[in-house]
Amino acid sequence: MYIPFNRLYFSGRELACIKDCLKRNSIAGNGYYTGKVQDFMASRFKAEKVFLTTSATSALEMASLLLSLKPGDEVIMPSFTFVSTANAVMLRGAKPVFAEIDPRTLNIDPEDVKEKISPHTRAIIPVHYAGVACDMDSLLAISREYGLFIIEDAAQGVNALYKGRYLGTIGHIGCYSFHGTKNYSCGEGGALLLNGLGKDMLKKAEYIWEKGTNRSSFLRGEIDRYTWMEIGSSYTPSDILAAYLYAQLQDMDMITEKREKIYYNYLNSLREYEKKGLLKLPYLPDYAVSNYHIFYIIFAHKNTRDYVQEKLKQRGIESASHYVPLHLSPMGKRLGYRPGELPLTEKLADGLLRLPLYPDMTAGEQEYVIENLRKVLHELE
Repeated sequence: MYIPFNRLYFSGRELACIKDCLKRNSIAGNGYYTGKVQDFMASRFKAEKVFLTTSATSALEMASLLLSLKPGDEVIMPSFTFVSTANAVMLRGAKPVFAEIDPRTLNIDPEDVKEKISPHTRAIIPVHYAGVACDMDSLLAISREYGLFIIEDAAQGVNALYKGRYLGTIGHIGCYSFHGTKNYSCGEGGALLLNGLGKDMLKKAEYIWEKGTNRSSFLRGEIDRYTWMEIGSSYTPSDILAAYLYAQLQDMDMITEKREKIYYNYLNSLREYEKKGLLKLPYLPDYAVSNYHIFYIIFAHKNTRDYVQEKLKQRGIESASHYVPLHLSPMGKRLGYRPGELPLTEKLADGLLRLPLYPDMTAGEQEYVIENLRKVLHELE
């Protein structure tokens, strides 16, 4: 049997929405389905304003432009994240400052964030790893104390909650991903969410989104032609992608329920091995409701992780490690970082292995994964 790491969810309604989009004779950005998706997300997640983007990368870049980050500014973030978190601020000339993670959640540690604050710090980017919320109350308290912006990297956190509030709507700015690997997808896509920044910032974000122009005002019939207003770029996705995504979002709760069932089956089936000290299982704090984006296990040593991954591969099961911590990358070294500076991040990244998880995973497929993983784990006892 072959078990892929991920498998695209497809309801069939996507085609109907795409056909409707084509009949409307408008497939460029900022069209009918873009509006429907934005309205749906604003209502569902209780966001002040939503801009559908070409990716979460684009949303992070928009956030950096919106806050006018510049050379000399610093932005605190985890090293255990995707490169876009750091690239977005570096494109504005700002410097990423890497903080340690909490070993329970793999999310940024607020205590270490405080240690990394300097007179040059402008913002904090908490990354909600695996769809599990960061400790947002602590981060918001730091934000208020030092006058810093919070940009939530909720690329993995769509439809997950912190104390009843949706991730991406708690900080000043939120960033979502609808990449093909995410729970709800249009292949390539993302969103920028704004929360309480005021009318001037909302207008500026709209300009940035539309290549630095007031084209949105033109489309609403408010002006007879549009012109250059701000530094911006092309962040609006094709309305075809928005149509596909709109269909996916209608199944959001059903997809989450399926993923939750698979997640907890893994969790309950592997508890005995955590008790034996063979591995560490994910931790879900009381304040968080996950979207079950990732199920991972963590081994004490990289060699053990690599051994288990290879044994699963031999049995036709795809599993995956995750990020190389950014401070250990060639680019991180060019920024002056060295191994040993974030020991928890380094150790946890070395031992982490993600297991297959997708909404249409059958009970038989998951049992095959669990059965074979157990066999490998017994070899380690």
